Amino acid sequence: MKRRIIALVLAVMMLAALAGCGGGSTTSTEPSTEPSTAASTEPTEAASAEPSEAPSEEPSAEPSEEAPAEPAEIKVAAMKGPTAIGLLGLMDKSDNTPDELTDTYTFTLADAPDEVTGDIIQGNFDAAVVPTNLAATLYNRTEGQVKIVANVTLGTLYLVTTRDDISSVSDLEGLTIWSTGQNSTPEYAIAYILEKNGVTADVQFAAEPSEVAGLFAAGTADTAVLPQPFVSSLLMQNENVHVALDLTEEWSAVSENGSGLVMSAVIVQQKFIDEHPDAFARFMSEYEASVDWVTDEANLDAAAQLTESYGIVGKAAMAKAAIPQCNIVFESGESMKALSAGFIEVLYNANPQSVGGTLPGDDLYYIAQ
Repeated sequence: MKRRIIALVLAVMMLAALAGCGGGSTTSTEPSTEPSTAASTEPTEAASAEPSEAPSEEPSAEPSEEAPAEPAEIKVAAMKGPTAIGLLGLMDKSDNTPDELTDTYTFTLADAPDEVTGDIIQGNFDAAVVPTNLAATLYNRTEGQVKIVANVTLGTLYLVTTRDDISSVSDLEGLTIWSTGQNSTPEYAIAYILEKNGVTADVQFAAEPSEVAGLFAAGTADTAVLPQPFVSSLLMQNENVHVALDLTEEWSAVSENGSGLVMSAVIVQQKFIDEHPDAFARFMSEYEASVDWVTDEANLDAAAQLTESYGIVGKAAMAKAAIPQCNIVFESGESMKALSAGFIEVLYNANPQSVGGTLPGDDLYYIAQ
């Protein structure tokens, strides 16, 4: 009996010890693991991941996209007549709605190239619209500091006559042809076209288009080569005169080097291109848009009026008749180079001094990369 009592007491004591050990492990685990996980894991991810990703991506992208364009002051010179007509839309915008432009423009219109040649050489104009042969001359005189960036006028030369037997260049054989522009593009263009067609004619030169008009009126001349807008003016004065040949078409028909009769070109200072590449790109875009506006038939009346307002052509009525015949274009890049290079080569072969004495290299032509 005594042994049973001792055994029972030992059993009770062992159960009590086991119960005490189980209860201790439960109370120590819950407080020590859950709070430490919440404090060390969730707050750490929120602080190290979410705040660092959001600020680092958005602010770095948006400011560069919204950076304002840097405006420039652009000084442009142009010759009066067809050479400047393609600028009319840009000139009008600059004067009347300048808020539509990023850049500020100043335009100078000259009656003759020598009025602006010195300033172009000195870099006082950022851009200029000049006869193509003068562009080559200026390239030579500035040692390559000006570049042709676009052609904006193809041939403005037409053969006019009172005769009814001229429908091709071959019909000019043995005739007397009056012209203006001795020792310049008209003379070389006529000679090139006659030579390529195997035609011999007697070309006589007058000092001014008005002199040729007087010869027609007196019956002394019956055939002549004149540029626009003087062609339109003569046709308005003399109903017996009509256009027989477009020399732009005749040049293209015999050209062996892919050239065109490119009467005027846009030149830009290399320094301006280098220092203001974005402004230069905007200038090219605005110029092309201006040409598109001028050559849109719907804008003919407005463009004609602007030519009179700016003194580019004497009368709006004359300009309205002339503008569609002025071959106003905007050719840039490789097409500009193809048209210009062969044309300048023809002039050089006729008279090296017509392009400044030296045939320019390929770096005369600016081709955007």
